[in-house]
Amino acid sequence: MNRASLEKRPDEVAAMFDDVAPKYDLVNDVLSMGQTRRWRRIVVDAVDAERGQKVLDLAAGTGTSSEPYADAGIHVVACDFSLGMLRVGKRRRPDIDFVAGDATSLPFADNSFDAVTISFGLRNVSDPKLALREMLRVTKPGGRLVIAEFSQPTFAPWRTVYTEYLMRALPAIASKISSNPASYVYLAESIRAWPNQDQLAQWITGEGWQDAAYRNLSGGIVAVHRATKPGREDAANTRAQAELKHQSSRRTL
Repeated sequence: MNRASLEKRPDEVAAMFDDVAPKYDLVNDVLSMGQTRRWRRIVVDAVDAERGQKVLDLAAGTGTSSEPYADAGIHVVACDFSLGMLRVGKRRRPDIDFVAGDATSLPFADNSFDAVTISFGLRNVSDPKLALREMLRVTKPGGRLVIAEFSQPTFAPWRTVYTEYLMRALPAIASKISSNPASYVYLAESIRAWPNQDQLAQWITGEGWQDAAYRNLSGGIVAVHRATKPGREDAANTRAQAELKHQSSRRTL
């Protein structure tokens, strides 16, 4: 795969990540100038999981994003569709549950997790909206969704500089330290093609999540989105309102 689009073939994307798995975390640190670690800490704080809760970490790759939960005694499941990434992660952290799975068809029962999070992976999913519905399905009522994804800088001059870095400097740097520099051309293009903060927030709300909000990081290079799954009371109220509306329409006929 050498061109980014919102119609991605899962087998090609998975193969790309399989290939870069051994040095993936190192390359990310270099390309983000160390910011990746800060962004991930903010995600963990936003998830706000406690002992006894269960967290699903999607697009977990080698499990770097899952480690803080495991280290805090929280049951975390690291899920990814790249077997190469999962193998690297399992060798490094055998204490973490690594599960192969596609975000558009998660291999988990309904209402299984207290929180679901995905960092820098939603844009690589073939159908992001379907993935948001799947995350909703496996989250417990009242549970949390936290998404970290590349976005668009809010300051126009900075946005121009950032775009130039993505399309010129990032592939050049990757060619020096990555085993598959062409994959970083795809990653740069996928970031440029991805919707902005407001549009992603609309997607989240449109797929059934509530109280969606986001926080810009590094001037909008990254946005951390939060939302909650409607609780049982919310769902019951929605059904009751629909029934009242239905009865009212019948009376006016």
